[in-house]
Amino acid sequence: MSSSISFILDNHLTTIDFEREKKYAPTTTVLQFLRSLANHKGTKEGCAEGDCGACTIVLASPGNDGRLRYHSLDSCLMFLPMLHGKQVITVENLRAPDGNLHPVQTAMLNAYGSQCGFCTPGVVMSLFALYKNTGRQRADIEEFLTGNLCRCTGYQPILDAAFQICREKTTDHFYVQESAVYQLLSQIKKTNLFIQTDECLYARPVSLQEALRLKHKFPGALIINGATDVALRVTKKFEKLNQIIDLSGIEALKKIKSSADSVIYGAGVSLQDIKSTAGDRFPALQAMLSVFGSLQIRNLATLGGNLATASPIGDSAPVLIAYDAQVVLQSMKRTRSISVTDFITGYRQTAARDDELITAVKIPLPEDHTKVVFYKFSKRKDLDISTVSAGFRLVTDPQGIAREIRLAFGGLAEKTMRAVKTEQALTGKKWTYDTIEKNLSLLTSEFHPISDARASAEGRRLAAGNLLLKFWHETATESEA
Repeated sequence: MSSSISFILDNHLTTIDFEREKKYAPTTTVLQFLRSLANHKGTKEGCAEGDCGACTIVLASPGNDGRLRYHSLDSCLMFLPMLHGKQVITVENLRAPDGNLHPVQTAMLNAYGSQCGFCTPGVVMSLFALYKNTGRQRADIEEFLTGNLCRCTGYQPILDAAFQICREKTTDHFYVQESAVYQLLSQIKKTNLFIQTDECLYARPVSLQEALRLKHKFPGALIINGATDVALRVTKKFEKLNQIIDLSGIEALKKIKSSADSVIYGAGVSLQDIKSTAGDRFPALQAMLSVFGSLQIRNLATLGGNLATASPIGDSAPVLIAYDAQVVLQSMKRTRSISVTDFITGYRQTAARDDELITAVKIPLPEDHTKVVFYKFSKRKDLDISTVSAGFRLVTDPQGIAREIRLAFGGLAEKTMRAVKTEQALTGKKWTYDTIEKNLSLLTSEFHPISDARASAEGRRLAAGNLLLKFWHETATESEA
């Protein structure tokens, strides 16, 4: 057990012992830590909830091939212990040792990509992450910039800068120093963190066995595995979190295992890693993730963490229900699986017992002729909360009869729910427009949504019916359409 963390900042090994240094708490965000330093004021605080990207930093971690992996993240959503074993790169670190600007900074300068400058450090860090990765197409550029808002310059000069660095990529000083940094990071021990302060107990185990032991010992502890949702309780509601078990240091939960009939995603696999690998087998899952938050958020958020929030507008639950996914729960005494439908029991409530952790999500591979889709209805395409989301599944026979149908909706009730009565009414019927139209009123009667800032209750019901019609249009044969 250790109460201290170690990471690289400014090319130096930095160590913080929380039990000795009372200046920082385990729930101090990385953004708050950086802005407490005299020489790291470039990382800006805009929204403190992961929406604006002004606080974007890049973390480098050792890969299995002897190279570093570079990921952009929102520092306002990260707790300080999550830096353990990483290299922290901020906008101040981009200038080369000889005083020259980094190629990304030069490109922004040449393209006139900054006006008021408040958002610029975050934009530059996202472009730096693009520079250190392999993306070269416009879609890649847009993905790396989706999490950065700019209301002064406009995006075209920033896009011009991005295209310039993609065309003219050269070797930077990070590449020259990479081997030395990799060796230094490899010397940082992967140890169980157990931080006890006057106000908070923060544990970050490195093994699943230790995590289960801690969960058994502290059944009321708050579990985080990315903290993109929980961090808002600190940054926006200013809550004091008394007991936290952080699963983000457990490598065993970050594995993806494939078999002939299913894929098992560890609860700690980042949503971005799932997005990068799900397309061939689970295109609807990839479609959901393509409009889930931003790259900075997906690099941090996990599938297990998103499900555990049990949010009625969480995007992952509807599509996982459509895929008939199972949640794997584990305690010190048992392992069990439960369908996502049964796992979410109410508003922010799940079927997990006090001594259980989500360890994986198992998704069966759909059989041939199975259509699974995801739809998201929101006020804007990127970086927005769903007004209504839907995961649909359909299996028809050669005669066009719906042999199996599943309709899961988010945003229409206190939890993600299936339209069970409508499913029953459509099963065994010809998959035609008339069949759908006759059952739209049944569909809308199954839900009693609320009215809020995003939509009225009637608007949500109307959206649900329209999504079902959209599903029919996309799955009907030419003769039916």
